[in-house]
Amino acid sequence: MGSLGEIAPEETSNKPPGIKFVEHIKKSPISFKTHQVIVLIVTFLAYASYHAARKTTSVVKSSLDPQSQDLGLKFAPWRITYLQSPPETRKLSWAPEDGWAPFSGSDGTALLGELDVAFLAVYAMGMYFSGHLGDRLDLRIFLTVGMVGTGVFTSLFGLGYWGNIHSFYYFLIIQMAAGLFQSTGWPSVVAVVGKWFGKKKRGLIMGIWNAHTSIGNITGSLVASVLLSYGWGWSFVVPGVLITFFGLVVFFFLPVSPEAVGADEDEDEDEPQSPKKIGEALEVPFLRSEKMGNKDKAVGFIEAWKIPGVAPFALCLFFAKLVAYTFLYWLPFYISHTAIDGKYLSNETAGNLSTLFDVGGVVGGILAGHISDRLNARAITAASFMYCAIPALFFYRSYGHLSLPLNIFFMFITGMFVNGPYALITTAVSADLGTHSSLKGNSRALATVTAIIDGTGSVGAAIGPLLTGYISTKSWSLVFTMLMGAALIAGLFLTRLVVCEVTEKIEESRSQGGSPATRSSSPIDEV
Repeated sequence: MGSLGEIAPEETSNKPPGIKFVEHIKKSPISFKTHQVIVLIVTFLAYASYHAARKTTSVVKSSLDPQSQDLGLKFAPWRITYLQSPPETRKLSWAPEDGWAPFSGSDGTALLGELDVAFLAVYAMGMYFSGHLGDRLDLRIFLTVGMVGTGVFTSLFGLGYWGNIHSFYYFLIIQMAAGLFQSTGWPSVVAVVGKWFGKKKRGLIMGIWNAHTSIGNITGSLVASVLLSYGWGWSFVVPGVLITFFGLVVFFFLPVSPEAVGADEDEDEDEPQSPKKIGEALEVPFLRSEKMGNKDKAVGFIEAWKIPGVAPFALCLFFAKLVAYTFLYWLPFYISHTAIDGKYLSNETAGNLSTLFDVGGVVGGILAGHISDRLNARAITAASFMYCAIPALFFYRSYGHLSLPLNIFFMFITGMFVNGPYALITTAVSADLGTHSSLKGNSRALATVTAIIDGTGSVGAAIGPLLTGYISTKSWSLVFTMLMGAALIAGLFLTRLVVCEVTEKIEESRSQGGSPATRSSSPIDEV
């Protein structure tokens, strides 16, 4: 009955067309382990393509708005030729140093900041609804629609170049629609992975899988930077086509659950029903199996806030993502407007250089997860990384412009300490709190808990880039002061949990002389 050889008609009807075709060619069913590998690869590529499409805006910023500003250093003048040139010479006579109206005006930087906050605000609100819908719809279809929609609106932004469109509201509406479709990504991929991998598979597999966010950012930066010299529109259209292509890959090859493809769950020792949070940006609901029925009562929104540890980590993530997303959207712009060793880098070079921040983020995320596992201390690890981010930010701003090697070194270190706690909270911490001991085994709290944590964090992600758009017109030193203050506040929100974990460690060390204290839960459970 549960074997791969005997599959019910309703199960085969839910099989992705690509899986059916491969099995037809092989003349034998695909194994459970092979399905798991397919899930990891397809969901990794899917969410990486989401971030690649999201990253393009930050790379193109410096070309849309190349005006000179007082950034706390002496800057050479930049040409703004669009408004100064006669109308007949404006159409498609764009060069990277020309800028693009309406962003080439004196308020261009602020307008770009407004685009960011519009995108992220819709994204933050959309994630709650996307998680709710994802539990009730076919995730393969839902994710495909989200990816194709993201590709369409990302490309429409770029088509403004060939259409010679200079209306701010056109770009604003496009970004808001893109944010709505982008919100489908995280809930869907996490729900699918949660169906195929249980708690025992969460460690190394999820740590590596979580790198999709940074890999997507790096890919988006490189692609957008290379294409920028051909016209900024290509920097949007190509990533848009790319995510559309991977959306089709999802449609043809993503098995959303063992039940959907008739796989035998007994082949895997773990229960593939435990939900998990992995990586960027959004937290998602638990995709429960039909067998569960109504055994557990879903935890309410207010009740979930009262779970010990949820509020501190949610507020910590608010400020952590404020810092992380400010770098995501403004780092290439900052680099191109900062004289490094007395020289200004081209927009393409600045976009390529900014990828080192994400490389540091990959290392930081894996390192934070490993340390917290070894210490069994999530709050201590997250708070320590946030406090270390403060001097990293200071040194990057103060000494990063002295030479290119120094800029690269401090950028990497900053990415490691900024993205480390961000990745930790959106993965292990969310999973821990979603199965908190106070819930007495109720597994239907994870969706609400993770939505609260990531939703709160995404609000901070929207505010950071918006404030940067305004503050950077006065001084980038003020921007970095804001980021250092945010990192400090993020760490302080975890103070009570840190004290709890330190107390627990002291009690453990004292008990080692007598009967060893055995613990099955994190100190977070005891707060």
